Amino acid sequence: MARLIAIVGRPNVGKSTLFNRLTQSRTAIVDDTAGTTRDRQYGKVDWCGKEYSIVDTGGWVVNSDDIFEEEINKQVNIAIDEADVILFVTDVTNGVTDLDDHVAEILRRSKKPVILVTNKADNNEWLYNAAEFYSLGLGDPFAISAVSGSGTGDLLDEIVAKMPITDSEEDGLADIPKFAIVGRPNAGKSSLLNAFIGEERHIVTDIAGTTRDSIYTRYNKYGFDFYLVDTAGIRKKGKVSEDIEYYSVIRSIRAIENSDVCILMIDATRGIESQDVNIFSLIQRNKKGLVVCVNKWDLVENKSQEAIITFENAIRNRFAPFVDFPIVFTSAMTKQRIHRALEEAMKVYENRKRVVPTSKLNLVMQEAIAAYPPPATKGKYVKIKYITMLKGATIPTFIFFCNLPQWVKEPYRRYLENKIRANWDFCGTPINVYMREK
Repeated sequence: MARLIAIVGRPNVGKSTLFNRLTQSRTAIVDDTAGTTRDRQYGKVDWCGKEYSIVDTGGWVVNSDDIFEEEINKQVNIAIDEADVILFVTDVTNGVTDLDDHVAEILRRSKKPVILVTNKADNNEWLYNAAEFYSLGLGDPFAISAVSGSGTGDLLDEIVAKMPITDSEEDGLADIPKFAIVGRPNAGKSSLLNAFIGEERHIVTDIAGTTRDSIYTRYNKYGFDFYLVDTAGIRKKGKVSEDIEYYSVIRSIRAIENSDVCILMIDATRGIESQDVNIFSLIQRNKKGLVVCVNKWDLVENKSQEAIITFENAIRNRFAPFVDFPIVFTSAMTKQRIHRALEEAMKVYENRKRVVPTSKLNLVMQEAIAAYPPPATKGKYVKIKYITMLKGATIPTFIFFCNLPQWVKEPYRRYLENKIRANWDFCGTPINVYMREK
């Protein structure tokens, strides 16, 4: 990846705090618990009219009790290989440690431009301690405070000076579709994303709660171009015990809010559970597109067509009345039908943008209304005179102009929605049906 800054260092030196400071966001989770960050977290930095990508990594550890040690170190090595400039973050209040020496040795071998950052210099007294870090052999240390932002301007100037010149820049998130991969913990969300991009970008273990941040990954292969968002598993509130997991769930919910289409992962070995329905309700409340991915299908013994139909019917019955969405049976481990999930997500995104001409809409829907008019209420008859589709809405929105809109009840609205879906392809996307007085 061109124009990329990587933040590396041992745990608890303030890497994620610096990441949030430079990206002017609160994307990365910050906590006093060592090992909070596990996956690589990407963001954007704007400075001097130029835009750079930046990646936060987990803390480098060796010979620890952390079962994620090997995977976290692998993620750090990948970030170092990808980066154009590396920010080596240390803690000026602790001085040089054995782990700092170990990381410095790796960075010297990388032959990449390295900027040594001594963080937590929250007052002038700590500036004198920064001289100790010359022993790492990585040049002048930049004393900063990621919490207050002190010294970060000079640090950014140094990054710009060391950044290789390139003509191409990464596009922003605004105009590119965003697909959020959501579901319960251990449904296979990170495994699916790793299978899509063809590399172990995200740590995968059998332990629920491995993924903590909501991580955006650009996917531009095979004619596709969109962002995939891996999210933390969403559990019931009563089962969320750690502050870190609470913030992870909040970020997952925000990822749903900011996405266009949600790929809801269901564990085929466990079937559809109440928490799957809760996550579906969250997607529905936010009016997002939906593709249901039944993952771990390779572990199911009975793969007959009858079993597939039974599973599909069970899902649609639990998600009723919204049943017009694609269901794909996949295996992230064997990569079975994973690209079909992407194709369906892109179709749902296109369906959200679909526009029906007013003339065709009135021709078809007036016939459906004549065949089954709105039921009379208290001797009053509703007459629908004109239908139009609202332009510029985030999801397909239809306005039915009539004489008594307050008497049109929800069952008849669903009838109108079903007729729209029967005549035009709005599979996977919610539809708004509004009654307005003519």
